[in-house]
Amino acid sequence: MLWLKALHLIFMVTWFAGLFYLPRLFVYHAMSDDAISIKRFKVMERKLYFGIMTPGMILTFVFGIWMLISYDWEIFGKSGWLHAKLGLLAILFIYHIVCGKWLLDFKYDRNQHGHVYFRWVNEVPVLFLIAIVILAVVKPF
Repeated sequence: MLWLKALHLIFMVTWFAGLFYLPRLFVYHAMSDDAISIKRFKVMERKLYFGIMTPGMILTFVFGIWMLISYDWEIFGKSGWLHAKLGLLAILFIYHIVCGKWLLDFKYDRNQHGHVYFRWVNEVPVLFLIAIVILAVVKPF
């Protein structure tokens, strides 16, 4: 069980690294106006999203679900913190998909948002990380 937890945490960190960095790339991309920079950001964003973030997310879910299956199901029904954590993860999954939509908007030069918008968007994963870690470690309810 400890190996599952370790792998779950490793891939969660990988996923969050991408969730923190991709919107930051969007900030710089939205501020760019030269063709070389724009092309470079498109490559970086694609590699981050498909090479690091998405595999990190998938493996986070795989090892998390594996741990859920390994738990005693009586505990699952009584763990409000776990239900809250899973709800936050569902919203974070949607955020991940929205990041993919923004990636496509940049890829096809149809981004409608400025760098300030993406600076705010960049803060969203921080709030989720704080809440998820507190729920998983403190188990407040």
